[in-house]
Amino acid sequence: MKRVAVLGGGPAGAFAAERLARAGMDTVVLDEKLAWEKPCGGGLTYKAYSRYPFLLENSVPKKIINETCLAAPRAGAVRLDLGRPLLIYSRMDLNRMLLDRAEQAGAQLEKTRVLGIDRGGRGWRLKTQHGILEADFCIVATGARNSLRNVGTEWTAADTMYALGYFVPSAQDHIDIQFLPNLEGYIWVFPRCGHLSVGICGKGEPAHSLRTRLERYMNEKGISYKDASFYGHMLPSLEHSGWKNNRLAGDGWLAVGDAGGLVDPITGEGLYYAMRSGDLASQVVMSDSHSLAERAQAYRNLLRRDFTADLEFGATLAKRVFLGRFLFSTVPARMIDFIRRSPRFQSLIEDLFAGTQPYLDLKGRLFKNLNGTMQEVIMNLFLQKVIPEKTQA
Repeated sequence: MKRVAVLGGGPAGAFAAERLARAGMDTVVLDEKLAWEKPCGGGLTYKAYSRYPFLLENSVPKKIINETCLAAPRAGAVRLDLGRPLLIYSRMDLNRMLLDRAEQAGAQLEKTRVLGIDRGGRGWRLKTQHGILEADFCIVATGARNSLRNVGTEWTAADTMYALGYFVPSAQDHIDIQFLPNLEGYIWVFPRCGHLSVGICGKGEPAHSLRTRLERYMNEKGISYKDASFYGHMLPSLEHSGWKNNRLAGDGWLAVGDAGGLVDPITGEGLYYAMRSGDLASQVVMSDSHSLAERAQAYRNLLRRDFTADLEFGATLAKRVFLGRFLFSTVPARMIDFIRRSPRFQSLIEDLFAGTQPYLDLKGRLFKNLNGTMQEVIMNLFLQKVIPEKTQA
């Protein structure tokens, strides 16, 4: 294989390019922006920086957060200590660091837009703003708004969510998560270096309605959005059927990160899955044990063993978590009650924040530790209502 073209320079594309270039492959990254700010909190879980320690061990500005506050209507708020902190970067800073690492490893960075791609023989002909470029293989890292219709995942409107909010010139030392009535989503307040990211993500509701909900919350909390920078973005949030039909790879290409729909359908977290998919895609491309024709299926198999089976099961939980009801209240309110009263449930939520608790094992973990108290009997009933059987999922 002579050249690999990475279409997109976000975290997924940049990390894949670094891995490929470090292995000695001729690698070019094509992106019209290269590093840019993105509408999200920018949090990296323990799962991410324990697998890739350079995310913690560097001089790039970042916040290390040890506490979060979760709140829901009629349940109040509860504080949760994070034994394994969350790292919060500016997305501009994180993306720039990953691109610098790719360039230092030998990848070529080209600031240009890919206008179209054509498969010719066993290679690719890429049309960019600056001309024509040829490549033997493509890593598709074009993000959620992929304009290249013949590669990358395909989804319906039901497989997406909006994320929007403000960068507010203020500071705090903890994360706020606020659940809202009748919304498959939540509000967040993430402290970053120099400002707060105050935003909302949600499915099944138009952007203007989400913005109204967010501004109402900010007014209630005394967070001013006057003169604050506003942002908005679409994110993949695949339904269960979307995962079943997800187009992740094809002849001569593999999709990574948002371009593959690889986002947690409950939390909206995508940074770990972007980097992990970029890593796995690079392994498949470099492997001599797979022919070109076998690489697409090998990549799908790797992803499924690593995390997509878990995210697919998570998609069956999302509506129950945000919109379900239990004992005359909402599921988020009951979750906060359990965090407040049950050390076992609190530990489970801490592990979800750390990224170390798979959705597939949620019910089994708690059932194994129940001791028969009334609180835990009620929790048992709660879990049976919220978490479907795996065989049914």
